[in-house]
Amino acid sequence: MNPHRHLQRLHLQSPQASTLAHFYAKTFGMTCHEALGVWFCRHEGREVLVSEGHAGKLHYALFAIQNPAEWDAFKTQTSHLQPASLKAYPELPASALGFCDPDQNCMVFVLASELAQATKTPEQQAPSAAPPAAETQHFALRTQQIEAMKQFYTEGLGFTLSDVVKDDSGQLKACFVRGNDMHHTVALFGAPVTCFDHQSFETPSWEDLKNWADHMGHLRTEIVWGVGRHGPGNDVFFMVRDPDGNLAEISSEIEICSDKRPVGQWRHEERTLNLWGKAIMRS
Repeated sequence: MNPHRHLQRLHLQSPQASTLAHFYAKTFGMTCHEALGVWFCRHEGREVLVSEGHAGKLHYALFAIQNPAEWDAFKTQTSHLQPASLKAYPELPASALGFCDPDQNCMVFVLASELAQATKTPEQQAPSAAPPAAETQHFALRTQQIEAMKQFYTEGLGFTLSDVVKDDSGQLKACFVRGNDMHHTVALFGAPVTCFDHQSFETPSWEDLKNWADHMGHLRTEIVWGVGRHGPGNDVFFMVRDPDGNLAEISSEIEICSDKRPVGQWRHEERTLNLWGKAIMRS
């Protein structure tokens, strides 16, 4: 059956942490404040943290596991993995578990009820002109060792493989894994560089996606890709770039997968990434 792990937040590094944080706050309608060197950008359903570091580097991704039984099963499943030290992240609950993938991206997991207690913050004023609803839904990484990364996320962490993308020789070029019934929670792209690629916020409908696009136009934030429709996931989307060059996506209508859905097979070509036209190819 599909697991029940939901992406709650991304913590990004940046050589211009304040600038990056204020970009996400303004562009994606979040409050923003700094505490102990970490910028917290939050609105209902979406959350981005930023601290000083290298551009294009993910500090950690945080997933909530919904119930105690699945939490216990996850701890058993990952007992053979080396836990990551989380001492550098005081905003995390003490019970959180972290594991580094082969590219040293830290994936953190916590029981949902404990995360709710740990993230209580003083009441803050919402943005005066908040755009439509959108929730943190997935992110993507570029990697030079995609087979090892696929194995880590599926066999190590127990994510479900949704789709693979292969070239004409059969070499794996990309894969999409899910932590719940939405088509992908993590996308992995084979590339000549290793870095963070994008994060995506899922909005409920076509109408909301159009309103988000109007919101970007009002802010004069350029849409650099889209509107389009992905092959894997079948979601409609557009993307903008943040000040560090990372992509940030608004998506809607992503495929909902049954437990018995077979793994999808896609050809490595532009049309796979955008059924409607041009695509940003990672390799």
